Amino acid sequence: MDALSLAHHIVDALEEHKGENILLLDIQNLAPFADYFVICSGTSDRMIDALARAALRAGRDLKAHGRVEGTARSGWVLLDFGEVVVHIFAPDLRDYYRLEDLWSEGKTLLHVQ
Repeated sequence: MDALSLAHHIVDALEEHKGENILLLDIQNLAPFADYFVICSGTSDRMIDALARAALRAGRDLKAHGRVEGTARSGWVLLDFGEVVVHIFAPDLRDYYRLEDLWSEGKTLLHVQ
């Protein structure tokens, strides 16, 4: 399994579970700690939690195990699969932290509105 396949599989799972504004960024040339970021929004705590569970299952499907940081109640859940890091945000926190702007030099591989 390569990291890009894992990232796409996670994006598919997030899309299937109604994740919003899904972005896949290639950051291979920008960061030593990961190759790809997947950024997604969920509209409620319950939805953020469901999206995080879906992303974890998608990783397990490909024998990748993710570590989870944060909680749905906090508005930001981070899943670290090593080469792929998934950020699931409440919309207000996504607007506040603006990771897309912070990592704007990364290459956008996919953007699902």
